[in-house]
This record gives sequence, C-alpha cells and structure tokens, in this order.
Amino acid sequence: MGRYDGRIALVTGAARGIGYAIAQRFAQEGARVAVVDLDPEAAKKAAAALPGADHPRTSHLGIGCDVSDSAAVEAAVEKVVSDLGGIHVLVNNAGITRDNLLFKMTDEDWDLVMNVHLKGAFLMTRAAQKHFVAQKFGKILNLSSVSALGNRGQANYSAAKMGIQGFTRTLGIELGPFGVNANAIAPGFIATDMTDATAARLGLPVEEFRKLSGESNPVRRVGYPEDIAATAAFLCSDEASYITGQTLYVDGGATLD
Repeated sequence: MGRYDGRIALVTGAARGIGYAIAQRFAQEGARVAVVDLDPEAAKKAAAALPGADHPRTSHLGIGCDVSDSAAVEAAVEKVVSDLGGIHVLVNNAGITRDNLLFKMTDEDWDLVMNVHLKGAFLMTRAAQKHFVAQKFGKILNLSSVSALGNRGQANYSAAKMGIQGFTRTLGIELGPFGVNANAIAPGFIATDMTDATAARLGLPVEEFRKLSGESNPVRRVGYPEDIAATAAFLCSDEASYITGQTLYVDGGATLD
C-alpha cells in the first residue's frame, strides 16, 4: 500500500526537472498523476513514462496548458477531474526565468515571470480549491525558492517567489477550515536544465558551476530533483495534516548564515 493509493495529483511544469521528479514520486507511491505542461507533447510523453502508466487502474494523464490563461486552467482541471475521476493534490511548480539586472529588465521580462509563477499558482489553485472544499480534503503545494530572499539579477523571480510564500500563508488561513492544507517548498540550488542554463550564461562548465554551488552550503553538495520530490511527498501526505501555511527551505542549509 502506497501513501497515495487512490489519490489523484495534478503537477504543473511536470514534463521535466523538479516537476517530473515530483510526479514520478507520487506515481511510485500509488497516485494517478496529471502531468500539466506548456508543451502538450512533452506532457503526454512524461505521463506515459511514469510508473504504472501501462496499468489501467494507475494510468496517468498528460495535458498541455498555459497556466497563466484562466480558461485553459479551468479546462485542464476539469479534464483531470473528468478523466481521472477527481483531484486530491495540486502542485504549482511551473516556472520560468528571465534574469537581468533591474536597469536592463523589460516589462515583458517582469510580466512573463509574474504571470507564470504568481498568476499561474493563483489560477490553478482557484480552479482546484472548489473541488477540495466540496470534498473537505485537498493538498496544495507551491514551489518558492531561496531566491525569494533576494538574488542579484532576479528582481522579477525573487518578487514572484516571495509572493508565493505570502500566497501560501493566506491559503492556509482561508482553506484550513475546509480540510485543505497548503504549504510551499523553497529549493536551494537544484541540478536541473534551468540551473545548467545559468552556468552557460555565466560562461562556466556545468560541473564546475555545480561544484562551486555545492561547496557554498553546509552539506557540501548540490540538491537534486529527487530531494524536492521526497519533501513534496511528505508535505502532501496525511502525515503532514497538521502543517499548513508553511514554507520549508530545502537548500542544504544554505540560508542558515
């Protein structure tokens, strides 16, 4: 018996990286998973690769969706409920970066990041919560970042990720009486395609960039998507039913100084 047997989880930005690792962990623990991604083909491919995808009782679903589009979000959530038979867990993971120093940052750089991270989390949560409230049960997990504490060249991303933390606290207050838990994870340096792209922008080899990043925290290693997936699996489980409105920093102790 898995912790997520009989549960249906929707994970945004789940075709790759942290989102896919979370989807994979939920599937390993018995959930049926809706992989939601901007790229519909990538979403379907990722869903088909999840554990249990070839079994009719644990089949998964891949959906293309722009999380910043209200109509698309409503349609995606209703498709999950219709095709998989309900929804119990929502993970707002979809994200992008448009890094630049403030004086170089464009209106578009700001708006794109805000729309995907903050508006996307708002729209997805609003669409899912009506099902959660009706059934008196639901788990919401939002992805923040250590960049919420401030990071050079990421005024847009930092603002969005700190906004996620305030959003999460408010969800805890509003939805707690209805049996819904809402929490957030703030990852530190996680080895993904996104951080590899940062290495390229800085002109550093990926392995050197990871080594330098790992040496800067107390546990002396970088994080991996599986580290975030393990945390997500706990926070969205019944074992964490007395935790809500919290942001857990999963960063190897980088923010302890």
